[in-house]
This record gives sequence, C-alpha cells and structure tokens, in this order.
Amino acid sequence: MQTTEQAVDTAVSATTETGGTIMSSLGGFFNSIQEGVGQYGLKIVGGVVALIIGLWIIKVIMRAVRKAFDKSNVDHTLKPFLTTLVGFLLKVMLFISIAGIVGIPTATFAALLAAVGLAIGGAFNGSLGHMAAGVMLLIFKPFKVGDLIETDGKLGFVKEISVFVTILETFQNKTEIIPNGAVTANTITNLTTIGNLRVDMPFGIQYGADIEKAKQVVMDVMQQDDKVMKDPAPRVAVNNLGANGVELLALPYATCDDYWDVYWDTRQKIVEALGKASYDAPLPQRIVTMKS
Repeated sequence: MQTTEQAVDTAVSATTETGGTIMSSLGGFFNSIQEGVGQYGLKIVGGVVALIIGLWIIKVIMRAVRKAFDKSNVDHTLKPFLTTLVGFLLKVMLFISIAGIVGIPTATFAALLAAVGLAIGGAFNGSLGHMAAGVMLLIFKPFKVGDLIETDGKLGFVKEISVFVTILETFQNKTEIIPNGAVTANTITNLTTIGNLRVDMPFGIQYGADIEKAKQVVMDVMQQDDKVMKDPAPRVAVNNLGANGVELLALPYATCDDYWDVYWDTRQKIVEALGKASYDAPLPQRIVTMKS
C-alpha cells in the first residue's frame, strides 16, 4: 500500500505540473498580446496622428477653395454644392489612406465602403431623391441664388441651393428650408427672370362718376412715385362692372426689391388721392320702387 508520504508527494507533484501548465499558458497569452501591441500599436497610433493632421489639412484646403470660389466667376448657385462635394471627396481619400496605414487592405476597405454606402442608401432613400433633385436644379437652373421665386407655397429670395435643400429668405425675414424633392415636385415660379413685376391693384368708384378723371388721378400718383418703373409704363384700365360700382385696375411695374413697397405704399397714395378728388368708394345700392 502507498504510504501517506508517497501520497503527499504525488499530490504535490501533480499540483506543480498543473501550475506549470497554467503559467505557461498565461505566459503565451501575454506574449501574444505583447506581439500584437507591438505589431499594430504603432500602426494605430500612426493612423490616429494621420487622421488629426489630415483633417487639419482638409480644413486649410477647404478655406482656400472657398476663397478661390469667391474670387472666381463660379456661379453663386454652384458654390455651396461644389464646396460640399470637394470636402466629401477629400475626406473619403483621407479615410482610404488611413486604412492603408493601419494595415487594412485597400480592396477590403473599398468593399466595406460600398456595403456601407448601400446600407445608407437604403436607409436614406428619400434623402438621395432630394440630392438627385438638387443635381437637376443645378443642371437645368430654373433659378439661381438671389432670384425671387415661389415654390411649394413659399415666396422668397434664394439664399442657397445645397445638395439636399433649397434655402429661401422671405419678405418677413423668415428662413424657409425646402427639400429639393419638394421644389422639383411643385410648380416653380421665378419672379426675377424678366427683371420686373406688375403689381395689380384694383379699386372702385361709384356709377355715374367721371371714369377718365379717376384714371388720370391714379395715373398721376403712379407717375410721381419713384418706386414705380417708367419702363414698362404704368396703366389704368376698367377691369369690371360690379354690382355696386365700376372696378378700375392700376397696373404699375416695380423691381422685385420694390414690389411690396409699391403694393402697399402706392396703393395707399391712390386711395388718398381719390378721396381728395371726391371719389367715394362704391357702396351697396338698392333701387326700391313703390307701386300705387
């Protein structure tokens, strides 16, 4: 039979062998980590440094690109779009370069970008439609930056045409941000194409009043108004024979910037001039006959 001392020796020997195996495994594990850190640590650090420097260089380049666009004859409509496109391409090139520094094969990284692009494209299908609409706006140019347009129920001056949206500034100093898809899907009324707008202003006089004299009073007001254009010349015409009086129509022309000044201020001057000339506004009238 095995003595107690022999059993103890056997247990100690087994424990020592097990401990040695564990220590050997741990040693191999830490050696692998050390080798991995040594192999990829510098690459990762280099990639981070390259990213920081690259973003700074892109920022400098974009500042120079914006200055170059400002000094060149590039259409103001194209500047925001081209600036965004250049910035996007530079960042894509930077990330591909960093992938090479870290050790990711360029082909693998390109395939990864393609997969991510397809996933993003599926998630932002509507946004891609707005981008396509923005490209169409830049190609066919139904309007440009600075034009006064009406679209999607909004009236304002075009401040920017970006990749996804068109930005308008209204007469109330509101900023309307309209998706490009909504712009191309609706009627676009460009009020700046010709360079002037006709301001239709109806007003009425009573039946029996001197129509020619009333037309001359209104014409004098428009000819003396600095905001009313001389060419095309303003006009006054009979517009309608209403139930209570004769409806006349003042037809002055104004620039886009002066449109609302003429619409409000000139209209007030016409009303005041007709009042001074003793022209009363037409009121509802009824003829009552008495039977004997």
